Amino acid sequence: MPPVEREKVTLTGAPETLLATLYGRALDSRAPRSVLHDEAAARAVERIDYDFRRTGMTATTAAGVALRGRQLDGWTREFLDSHPEATVLHLACGLDTRAQRLAAGPGVRWVDLDHPEVVALRERLLPPPEGDYRLVGASVTDEGWLESVPADRPTVAVFEGLSMYLRKEDGRRLIERITARFPSGQLLFDCYGAIGIRLQKLVPAIRNAGATLHWGIDDPRELETWHDGLVLLDALRSVDMAGLDLLPPVGRLQMRVLARLPRLRDVGRILRYRF
Repeated sequence: MPPVEREKVTLTGAPETLLATLYGRALDSRAPRSVLHDEAAARAVERIDYDFRRTGMTATTAAGVALRGRQLDGWTREFLDSHPEATVLHLACGLDTRAQRLAAGPGVRWVDLDHPEVVALRERLLPPPEGDYRLVGASVTDEGWLESVPADRPTVAVFEGLSMYLRKEDGRRLIERITARFPSGQLLFDCYGAIGIRLQKLVPAIRNAGATLHWGIDDPRELETWHDGLVLLDALRSVDMAGLDLLPPVGRLQMRVLARLPRLRDVGRILRYRF
């Protein structure tokens, strides 16, 4: 069998951190009790010429990445079960295989969006899913891409590992634009609290990529004031995610300790809003 051709990756800053998320899902796929079973992530890692030690990913953090992804997958699936004809905006999609994992039905319009250099890498590494699928190369803060998406269906916007890299004003503008354009839908995303922003240099993937986190959300209900009809449905702390028993023993211990510390237990959340 000929050797696998490997892709040289030269991403830096925030885009480089997508490799940590990808590697986390790949590590999870090899774990004895895998959360996501993301074999496509493992295959993609094998094709990338990159020193994944830079990510600092461990068995514990990999399982955490997979649990976060599973939670967002579950909420997205719930939305599509209730709205079989819908639009999915998967923002800052990176090399995530969410579209492939969920295999949305024929009535679903799926839009994956990320920076053009990420999209080019994605096209080389991941086969597109079946169905009404679009891959868009743009920044989420660009004004033009959203107007190209028809506003004719309920819409769920999923953005994992994005909000903390935005400045608050850009996050607010993104949420205002989505909720103003579409008739109804949900926003599903993870966030850091202010303490997480202050501790960002303790995260190897962020530090080694030279990325910077900006926006921390301590009061998820503040966002309800950004659009009439925007309602917080869930604010799930990372320390309270379902499936923490799948973490390695050291990870389970870490989560139990964090859950007892008033400031640190809010370091990360997964949020669900309806509009």
